[in-house]
Amino acid sequence: MSATSGTVLPDAAVYRRLVGCLLYLTHTRPDITYAVHKLSQYMSVPTDTHLQAAYRVLRYLKNDPGQGLFYSANSALKLTAYSDADWAACPDSRQSITGYCVFLGDSLISRRSKKQQTVSRSSSEAEYRAMADATCELIWLSTILTEIHCPPSAPATLFCDNQSVLYIASNPVYHERTKHVEIDCHVVREKLQSGFLKTLHV
Repeated sequence: MSATSGTVLPDAAVYRRLVGCLLYLTHTRPDITYAVHKLSQYMSVPTDTHLQAAYRVLRYLKNDPGQGLFYSANSALKLTAYSDADWAACPDSRQSITGYCVFLGDSLISRRSKKQQTVSRSSSEAEYRAMADATCELIWLSTILTEIHCPPSAPATLFCDNQSVLYIASNPVYHERTKHVEIDCHVVREKLQSGFLKTLHV
């Protein structure tokens, strides 16, 4: 779906209201998050193609009303995260998409899919930015759990599918390839060295 496809809607209010309702629904229906995220990028000048895509999401919801999240009452107090990046995924800006999800035991408690702020020069750079965002989310969740007197029972685990990114995270002398992502490198590496985090390949 591109910004120029279709005919501009004469009344964009219908589209905006529909996408607004779908945005609220993503809290309990993470399966539509990506589609709604894409639809919300065209709120200023939606076209008939975008409206048809929004109606398609509604048809999907009507056909699968039982989908949703399950939260176990017996989840272990251990944080586990999975991070990934879709390098240069946006056809309009060539920005990468960060994606991560965080589990407390077996229960999904946080997830995000968002366009990165800058254009990454390599897939490793995009993956490292996603890993840094997931690390910050783990820090925040760990702090909340500690404040409510339920500290995590073990170091947080962060899974990533990029071997070179895992090497950068654990190697303090890898400067030439990491100068442009230095802050993200330090965020993850600091938490690795302190024992708060351990990284694994998936």
